[in-house]
Amino acid sequence: MFGTFSGRIGVAASAALLVLTYLVTLVAGAFGWVGLFAVAGLAAVIGEFAVARWSPPSQLLLEKVGLHLSYRQLTRDLAAVLLVAAEVRLSGGELTLLLVLPAVVWVVSVFAGAFSIMIERRNPLSAMVRNIELGPLQAAPQPPAWAAAVAGDRMPLLNLLLVPAAVAAAVQHHPTPFFVAAAVAVAATGVVGAIVALTWLRGRGAGEGPLLPAVQRWLDSYQPEVALYFAGPAKDVYQANMWLAPTEALQQRAVVLLRSRDAFLELADTRLPVICVPTGVDFMNLELGSVRAALYSANVGANIHMLREPSTKHVFVGHGDSDKQASVNPYSKVYDEVWVAGLAGRERYARAGVGVLDQDIVEIGRPQLAGVHTFGAESVDRPFTVLYAPTWEGWLDDDPYHTSLVLMGERIVKGMLAATPRLRLIYKPHPLTGSRSKAARAVHDRIVAAIRAAGGDANASSLDGTAHLVVTGRTPALFDCFNQTDLLVSDVSSVVSDFVQSQRPYVVANPAGLSEDDFRREYPTARAAYLLSKDCGELEKIVAVTRAGDDPMTEARRELKTYLLGPAEANPMDRFQEEIDRLCRR
Repeated sequence: MFGTFSGRIGVAASAALLVLTYLVTLVAGAFGWVGLFAVAGLAAVIGEFAVARWSPPSQLLLEKVGLHLSYRQLTRDLAAVLLVAAEVRLSGGELTLLLVLPAVVWVVSVFAGAFSIMIERRNPLSAMVRNIELGPLQAAPQPPAWAAAVAGDRMPLLNLLLVPAAVAAAVQHHPTPFFVAAAVAVAATGVVGAIVALTWLRGRGAGEGPLLPAVQRWLDSYQPEVALYFAGPAKDVYQANMWLAPTEALQQRAVVLLRSRDAFLELADTRLPVICVPTGVDFMNLELGSVRAALYSANVGANIHMLREPSTKHVFVGHGDSDKQASVNPYSKVYDEVWVAGLAGRERYARAGVGVLDQDIVEIGRPQLAGVHTFGAESVDRPFTVLYAPTWEGWLDDDPYHTSLVLMGERIVKGMLAATPRLRLIYKPHPLTGSRSKAARAVHDRIVAAIRAAGGDANASSLDGTAHLVVTGRTPALFDCFNQTDLLVSDVSSVVSDFVQSQRPYVVANPAGLSEDDFRREYPTARAAYLLSKDCGELEKIVAVTRAGDDPMTEARRELKTYLLGPAEANPMDRFQEEIDRLCRR
């Protein structure tokens, strides 16, 4: 219920309401308004847990403006003390206890937090591994998990007992309930603090954590020849995922090197050994001299930590060939070689003039596309299927035509849902859709709602059946969707380039309204496409023509496939292996 309420009133309003409950609690305590204190105090306690559970952005906003959890807890404790002081006649000794007991919890929490930090530094999570056996590791002593979980900033949560205790003391006009609750909090805090302190004492002199040296020993033993390196965040991990299968298929020993813990957790399943070393200093201290070829799927600043390896050939493989400006990033000059799918990629760099030399470009095809069925290879025991796979809104605010989603998406989807005879729609947006644009997120949500209202599956995990689908998870994968698709509708993106492998018809959105000649000249991947203008007026005819099999673009797609992806007779996985062999032989 709170989650729905929070969503309606907004992040800032939720945070403001929580702060207001604390202020009311403080004022009520100072003036001895017991009833108001009880209501506001209960609201503050419930609100704190509700915000943590249902509105993390509100919690983050409070942190950003300096209203940290510890300050809010201190306000709560101060309000409880003020209420007792206002409503109970206290002796000098009782007043001292009233002030000292809650303060003890805070003092112990500060020292316990400091000890916890020192303990963590003895066992730093300097690396994370998958599919690697590091053997037994002798780590420094650690406190029990429950003690480690509450030590530090969370320990003052024990003072929650002071809120009902202060109300009871004020009603009875006697401090005993408050003192009992405070004593319980002090005792519990003392136990946790003692455990953490003793753990710290036991681990003195433990020295460096054992994890990173163990990783280095494994590297020395395994001697990887190829590294797939990815330093991007978790939201971009799809860029590394697409190279896992080709790298697995290599004859050389390969390893995946990551730099983000979140990306490590989101990385797709793989048989490859995976090492994640987040800290730059730790990563640069690894000895990676056996790596002959490093493959980079994204241009990220932290690539420099791998690029500094002098004995390695550094190759940018990217995360899909497309006519987007991002496909010819000047950053690519830092690599020894840039690998592209076909002649289109080579010419794209030549036109861009970003400093990548022609002799440093290697055409290898797209090894990921081996599982994409060519025209006529798919099962026909299913309804005519349209895949709408728009790209995301992009990094630039002044590029409204980067994606068709905002300007055309709803018309495209409504047209597909209303088509007669019925067809099947699969909607698979880019993983970053809505991450920068509220408008894109809103359109996406409305499209999902429309598909759900039409009886579709709004959270599809399988392509089985005949219902309309919304595919936003890691599975089904994009290439699996290709194999169920008779007609693709997309934007200028690598989705189009990859779909050409199937030789099936495709539509490219033209939201900017360029002339057909200008559009095809500007975006070579659209040479064999049906173009869709902003009003989507051509959509019904395109569906009818392709559905009937009377497709005039068939030969154009065959020619374009060679231009984009290389000769049809060349196996891209073989080309990939050959180029890796060349780098590893040098």
